[in-house]
Amino acid sequence: MKNAPSLFVLILSFGFLFLQTDLAFSQANKKPQKIILMIGDGMGLAQVSSLIYYKKDNVNIERFPYTGFVKTSSFDSKITDSAAGATSMASGVKTYNGAIGMDKDTISVPTILEISSKAGKSTGLVSTSSITHATPASFFAHQPKRSMEEEIAYDMIGSPVDVFLGGGLKFFTNRKDGLNLTDSLKKNGFSVYTSAFPAKQKTSKVAYFAGEVSVARADSERGDFLTKSSRFAIDKLNMNKKGFFLMVEGSQIDWGGHDNDSSYVVSEMIDFDNTIGAVLDFAEKDGNTLVIVTADHETGGMALTSFNGDYNTVAMKFNTKGHTGTMVPIFAYGPGAEMFTGVFENTEIFKKMKELFGLK
Repeated sequence: MKNAPSLFVLILSFGFLFLQTDLAFSQANKKPQKIILMIGDGMGLAQVSSLIYYKKDNVNIERFPYTGFVKTSSFDSKITDSAAGATSMASGVKTYNGAIGMDKDTISVPTILEISSKAGKSTGLVSTSSITHATPASFFAHQPKRSMEEEIAYDMIGSPVDVFLGGGLKFFTNRKDGLNLTDSLKKNGFSVYTSAFPAKQKTSKVAYFAGEVSVARADSERGDFLTKSSRFAIDKLNMNKKGFFLMVEGSQIDWGGHDNDSSYVVSEMIDFDNTIGAVLDFAEKDGNTLVIVTADHETGGMALTSFNGDYNTVAMKFNTKGHTGTMVPIFAYGPGAEMFTGVFENTEIFKKMKELFGLK
């Protein structure tokens, strides 16, 4: 009888350990109802590091519990462009540079957005570039060349996109064929906004054009467009009880890299990180949302070096005005996040999202 308390404590300990293990197992095997894929175009590890150095406080990208690295080469080149990189993430196939939603033989391939819609989920796109630009286009359009932005805009008419916010109005209205595709969008149930930010509504689809081509720079008059638009899209898509797929792109990190403009890169990274924070806040409260943050490629060959040999001062330098073949980081939070660790091809992002959604 003297050993009874010890035996009781031992039984309780085993029971508690079993409960913890079972809870961890159930959490690890939980499937997300919603996926938000956030793409920092041109965002390599140096760009992320610059965010940490220059933002200093409340760096949201540090909130992710799972990280990995993604290989970005396209089918025909060791260094990818945004079209091939985004198509690989959207469709799970390696393709040639410039292809939009097509494989190496120019055959259309289904995207995670299209497959999600067929499963009854709502879908959306947010971008600080034109909505017809390479990255967002690769999730809804199917064209042999990324430069075919009027054709890409036409693809939006028959696409299953429910909400999109970004630039690109000219490709819908100022067209060579004389068509006004905003009229076609309205016929397909869209409320189209070209000046004022969209109002809240429960029924119609929403299209918001924040610029003729792109949206303004973060360090100019853009304000909190990316964060505000992402919150709007989430609120709208979250009305669907079956869940949703949303792609959010911080497009102009890439443009700062092409310009070798360090202040441009930093301001875009801070803007992107602020949006990441808003998305993570939603995901933490929701409990059924997987958030993935990654890039299509790195731009500029950016490095963080000492300034004039002073190791207490960080300077940003570039070694190219183009893309590089370096791997890019990936961050994940939420149900299924543990699948996005290690080193893997960009095509695996599509495959992992599809598996977690339980899509055929």
